[in-house]
Amino acid sequence: MDGVKSTGGSGLGLTPPDRGDPMLLHEQVAAEIRRAILDGEAWPGEQLPQARDLAAELGVNANTVLRALRVLREEGVVEMGRGRRLRVSGRPDRGAVAVKLKELVEVARRHGVGREDLVAMLERLPR
Repeated sequence: MDGVKSTGGSGLGLTPPDRGDPMLLHEQVAAEIRRAILDGEAWPGEQLPQARDLAAELGVNANTVLRALRVLREEGVVEMGRGRRLRVSGRPDRGAVAVKLKELVEVARRHGVGREDLVAMLERLPR
């Protein structure tokens, strides 16, 4: 990301994605929302702006923001409720583990390691 904070209306101080960065746009958006939550710009239980408002602030398509929000929902960081309501459901700390697990699964898959084998390998690790 290019380091220029947005002065948009979300109150999150979001930095627009860097289109020269090889990271996918929706991943950059998810990372920026995680950062804002970690920095205390939004707290668990707090409502977030709608996807279209976040998209306008970040200068990206609303579908890009929706993809980012789905990632964050899978990580347990945000909840997407009725009427397009978005709430912070947790801190991204646990989400960071979910991201690394997803990366691990992708690496394992590329190397022909199945889910059951991966679980067995994890269980054999020292605690």
